[in-house]
Amino acid sequence: MLRRRTQPTTAPDPAAKGTRPSPKALVTMALAGATSLLSFEPFGWWPVQFLALAWFFYQVGMGTSARRGVWLGWAFGFGWSVAGMHWLYIAVTRFGGLPAILGAIAIALLGLYMGLFGAFAGGVASWLRRKWSLPVAAFVLLVLPAIWGVSEWMRGWVFTGFPWAASGYAHNVSPLGGYAPIFGVYGVGVLAALCSGCIVMLTQRARWPALSLFAAVMMGGFSLKFIDWTHDVGQPVTVRLLQGDVRQDQKFDMAYLVEIIGRYQGMITASPADLIATPETAIPVTPQQLPPDYLSGLQRFAAETRSHLMIGIPMRDSETRYANSVIALGPDTAPYRYDKFHLVPFGEFIPPGFRWFTDLMSIPLGDQTRGQPLQAPFPVKDQLVLPNICYEDAFGEEIAAQLRNAPRPATLLLNVSNLAWYGESVAIPQHLQISQMRAIETGRPMLRSTNNGATAVIDGRGKITHALPFYGRGVLEATVRGTEGLTPYVRLGNYAFLLLGGLMLLGAWFAGRRYRQRVS
Repeated sequence: MLRRRTQPTTAPDPAAKGTRPSPKALVTMALAGATSLLSFEPFGWWPVQFLALAWFFYQVGMGTSARRGVWLGWAFGFGWSVAGMHWLYIAVTRFGGLPAILGAIAIALLGLYMGLFGAFAGGVASWLRRKWSLPVAAFVLLVLPAIWGVSEWMRGWVFTGFPWAASGYAHNVSPLGGYAPIFGVYGVGVLAALCSGCIVMLTQRARWPALSLFAAVMMGGFSLKFIDWTHDVGQPVTVRLLQGDVRQDQKFDMAYLVEIIGRYQGMITASPADLIATPETAIPVTPQQLPPDYLSGLQRFAAETRSHLMIGIPMRDSETRYANSVIALGPDTAPYRYDKFHLVPFGEFIPPGFRWFTDLMSIPLGDQTRGQPLQAPFPVKDQLVLPNICYEDAFGEEIAAQLRNAPRPATLLLNVSNLAWYGESVAIPQHLQISQMRAIETGRPMLRSTNNGATAVIDGRGKITHALPFYGRGVLEATVRGTEGLTPYVRLGNYAFLLLGGLMLLGAWFAGRRYRQRVS
């Protein structure tokens, strides 16, 4: 283990102790947070994240006040969020109609808010350090990683949550991805932060123990990748995943409706398959607004070719109630409908008191009805397909809950998305990376049908086996076999990650207690 030091701090800076960091220090910290963008796709340089978090941990460790930790954490979280989610600017300005200056202000305000979770991490960790009189190793290797993980978990549910660019997503291809079927993406983030803590400890006198711990964590994750948590079930099914590449500025323009629905009708009926899936709102109007024979014609195709169709379409239940939905048509199955459960604030529902803001934008279908948290999968031969719509697959706990609570858990996952809102930005490869993490956590293949990318087939280990190029029209054809069985993460959800964090904090408390006994 790490050798003890004679004082519980990491060479604190007396000038910084108990004071607010300088503007230069805050800017540097924000830039460090922004470099985390390079750890995610399309760059995929996941070791950069270790260095970014190590710099954050080291700077927090240079002082002992919670106030300083709050400011540094806020700056780091601000830079992390603005860099990782800057593509929202495209949606609110190019397609939402918000003036450029207001769009920039909106993204900056989002960053200010998201930075609060980094402030929580830095402030609470620093407060615990003083309260428990923690030695260096306990603070850097236990408290900071655990509280960082808790801050990311909170970011995933406070005010409905915005978990995009959680640190664990960078590691679907790194050795740490092996921990995902046990602890989920937030647990992977904690272990990534632990590796960053090991890097910080290289500045202390415990270099070899730190390197040994780093190697042990990485080797543990690599070894776990060889465990099969789920197994194949049933017969393979043929799938056709459609990518219509409808321009976003035309998608909800009624002048283009005939062309859009005709395009998807042609793509669907071009050839049969066991499962044919369209993107989110591929049909941009409700069934009541379609030609009377449109859906019935697709139903006839399904019956005649023994195909199963899953179609993204808004569904209207009354003049004021409509949902972002997937409907399914099959040769001999009952009508099926899945309604999106986790809605996007401002884009799909209006938070109380913010109608004035959404009125500034022209986003169609902006106030939707929420679906049920538990919805049945759709049977396709002897496979069960569970859809999720766009942003929903960023919430791993909700998909895990669907699987563990279902009388018959799904064997395949299907994500239907429309990311054309975000132009040719990093949002598309980042979303593909999120889907890969869901596949690893659940041990289930994930199918993706998107408007303009990334349409893909991902196996139960998170590997992309088939994919279409971004920003073009196409049909992805593949043969896929589902899996059954529940990973530890599906069984326990985020409780496994919280248990890991709790044990780390308990270990830190004991380390602080022993330190106090030793120096008293």
